Amino acid sequence: MNGAQAMVRTLADAGVTVWFANPGTSELHLVAALDEEPRARGVLCLFEGVATGAADGYGRMAPDPAAVLLHLGPGLGNGLANLHNARRGGTPVVNVVGDHATGHRRFDAPLQSDIAAMAGTVSVWTGAPERVAEAGGAAAEAVAAARAGGVATLIVPADVAWDEGGSVAAPAPAPAVRDDADLEPVIAALNGGEPCLLLIGGGATRREGLEAADRIAAATGARVLCETFPARLERGAGLPAVGRLAYLGDFAAMQLDGVRHIILAGARRPVTFFAYPGREGDLVPDGCAVHDLGAAALARLADAVAADVKPTPQPLRRPDVPDAPLTAETAAAVIGALLPEDAIVSDESNTSGLWLADATAGAPRHDWLTLTGGAIGQGLPVATGAAVACPDRPVICLESDGSAMYTISALWTHARENLNITTVVFSNGAYAILSMEMARVGATEAAPTTEGTAVKDMVDLSRPGLDFVAMATGMGVPATRARTVEEFADRFARALAEPGPHLIEIAVPPIG
Repeated sequence: MNGAQAMVRTLADAGVTVWFANPGTSELHLVAALDEEPRARGVLCLFEGVATGAADGYGRMAPDPAAVLLHLGPGLGNGLANLHNARRGGTPVVNVVGDHATGHRRFDAPLQSDIAAMAGTVSVWTGAPERVAEAGGAAAEAVAAARAGGVATLIVPADVAWDEGGSVAAPAPAPAVRDDADLEPVIAALNGGEPCLLLIGGGATRREGLEAADRIAAATGARVLCETFPARLERGAGLPAVGRLAYLGDFAAMQLDGVRHIILAGARRPVTFFAYPGREGDLVPDGCAVHDLGAAALARLADAVAADVKPTPQPLRRPDVPDAPLTAETAAAVIGALLPEDAIVSDESNTSGLWLADATAGAPRHDWLTLTGGAIGQGLPVATGAAVACPDRPVICLESDGSAMYTISALWTHARENLNITTVVFSNGAYAILSMEMARVGATEAAPTTEGTAVKDMVDLSRPGLDFVAMATGMGVPATRARTVEEFADRFARALAEPGPHLIEIAVPPIG
């Protein structure tokens, strides 16, 4: 048994059977080992950022992590943005990066680079076996580290993969879930009569956490918000409703105004996404205490302060399909009216998605996957991984035109794997988020957004326009365009009713 076979079988024994891959010469023994392991499935992606984002989407929805296979340092570099998103979301990913053979490194060949240094920016664990005897054990360590919540990078020198003498390692035990939070200060805050906010994230955005938070709120009067970009938020009819902390700092500050205690349950301390001239980046109000409870202790806290309180599920409540022009707002209503039960939504609609939360809150129960780390180009790849993880569930990818172009080649994998993904592209011909941020950072006085200026050119996507129908059909995905609400409702319903991938491009006016 060579080192590649030992690693692939060790990972399969530990439940890691799906490999999202964009391999090269140094990884070909690992590719061959996939053929020899009947439990393993390789999913080819045309760009490394699609492979890493797909592994993120899979890890959010499946009980086991996926592996991603990348070619040397440049391949890792191309995949870093979506590994950053996986890191911020705490998604378990086994990130396998091929390296030059140990004896070849001294030549400083063209693709030589410091893989460990790059991987360290996104990884909770990095390992690089130097001998074939270490291969299986390193793979087992990688899975254990990923299961603890994050990206585990396994760097595999080519000779470690091809050398004989490898052996399968036993799976490492699953990490224990720690719950050692001291509840007394939190209980005192909740019972102290001062305004309290429970900010949930991580594992607390699943049903058990949502119901625990809702019970705490009902018993104590505390408010509940979810972090701005949760990795996986269960929502819809039958679950308690929860709002999200606003993206814009001004709005988030209004949500937090007057709060005297913020209780973090799986969420990070609230801050603005960027620095702005003359504005505070820390969103915690002056004089407000922050209690870091952790997600694991939320159910225990609910039992302590709300033992006899039941959660309040929201009823099924859908908007009507509007009789109005097609805009981002009316498109959201169409999606809310037609969203199927048990759907998985990969949302990278950005400014066009401002109305989606309200329009879909009372739809049948579903999962919502968001842009955890802010690195755009996530929506299409995350939908890819979610569809591989849950082939019996409909996946809806909500995309903006600008961010879709970062990883548009994911559509090819949608077609190749016949994934049940309906992609909706909000096409407004602009990087609308940058137009909004231009005024917030105070840069518009120096560079007015008038025709012919650099600012106008840097946010405009209409010269030439992007044809998503042509791009999708060129990669094997059936695609249509909608210019009215009626057309969108009809084409969205048809796409949902038919298995396999579809894309609908909707022309909407830019926001603002």
